[in-house]
Amino acid sequence: MNDSDRGAGHAARPKRADARRNKETLLDAAAAIFVTSGVEAPIRDIAAKAGVGTATIYRHFPTRADLIIAVYRHQIETCAEAGPALLTNADSPFAALRQWVDLFVDFLVTKHGLANALQSDSSGFDALHAYFLDRLVPVCAQLLDAAVNAGEIRPGTHAYELMRGIGNLCIGRDSDPRYDPRRLVDLLLQGLQRPQSS
Repeated sequence: MNDSDRGAGHAARPKRADARRNKETLLDAAAAIFVTSGVEAPIRDIAAKAGVGTATIYRHFPTRADLIIAVYRHQIETCAEAGPALLTNADSPFAALRQWVDLFVDFLVTKHGLANALQSDSSGFDALHAYFLDRLVPVCAQLLDAAVNAGEIRPGTHAYELMRGIGNLCIGRDSDPRYDPRRLVDLLLQGLQRPQSS
């Protein structure tokens, strides 16, 4: 390897990091638009929020299904990485759990359009669902355990059952704009709390 090769290698790394950041910005923008407008939202709206042209989106994601899958995987990773960070930075384990559940609800609202986008590929959807469980159930369990150990919530709630319950509460949002799943999810979380001694 000569000096010019070494220089080229150094120049390529920042470019790759920039490309990765740009792609993450695009996925964050798409997720935000999907939460407010659904997965059928116009691509131009996503492009405008991300500050890019529509051609940039199509270059990364040739079909809407490609974009939805990428957003789905990106949100799984965001939720998975948020759990430990929230435990470190939140005022209490229960506050961390509450903030994580809020992210999880955003993810679930986006996820509901996925089944329709992938209706011709059930094996692809099954693989994504398995990935979702593998990544997120342990994170939710860690948050629940921390809140139990801090004496903030009652023991005995399993991560899968809590996530499934939250998922069921989020289902009605698609068909009824008057329905706010966050209010009921908040009531569910309040029900986990131990009564405060006076």
